[in-house]
Amino acid sequence: MKALIIVDVQNDFIPGGALAVAEGDQIVPIINQLQEKFDFVVATQDWHPADHGSFAANHPGKEIGEFIKLNGVNQILWPVHCVQGSDGAEFHKDLKRDQWKAIFQKGMNPQVDSYSGFFDNNKQGDTGLSKFLRDHGVDEIFVCGLAEDYCVKFTVLDGLEEGFKVHLILDATRAVNIHPDDFAKAMIEMENAGAIITHSESID
Repeated sequence: MKALIIVDVQNDFIPGGALAVAEGDQIVPIINQLQEKFDFVVATQDWHPADHGSFAANHPGKEIGEFIKLNGVNQILWPVHCVQGSDGAEFHKDLKRDQWKAIFQKGMNPQVDSYSGFFDNNKQGDTGLSKFLRDHGVDEIFVCGLAEDYCVKFTVLDGLEEGFKVHLILDATRAVNIHPDDFAKAMIEMENAGAIITHSESID
């Protein structure tokens, strides 16, 4: 069975948010249309405690974009975003949610960042997404959302490692693009790992 995974379409990743992704709002109507093509839809949600170690504000003297070692992993420092219970952590108001089977929250451990919808960046914390999909007979996933070069990419890569057939819906994602070519690099990395690149209009 096929499933649609909607990654982190939250206010802080939308233009005007704390970690805004350019044109992030433009994918919302595309994702809403996509949901009509799937019987099985799940979503992920960044859900950070305020003291999360990936926030530059929690490291005096450090700036956003600098790197530190966090629990042994090279970690880029982000602005404070998607704090539990905040408006920024809420899903975009226009995003349809009526047919979602479940929401998988991530990034709750302050000692490790968590891009993928499946595991944290140390591969020590499991959200339960893989088991949930398998328990419901899902073997093929279609991934969309924000941001293409971080949370979407790592969700795709982990989905492949977990043995799912994985599609990236290219027009239903946007990138942070710290570097201008990050979107293209991430797409190539996902394709080389085995992901199928597709577009929303190509999905039956």
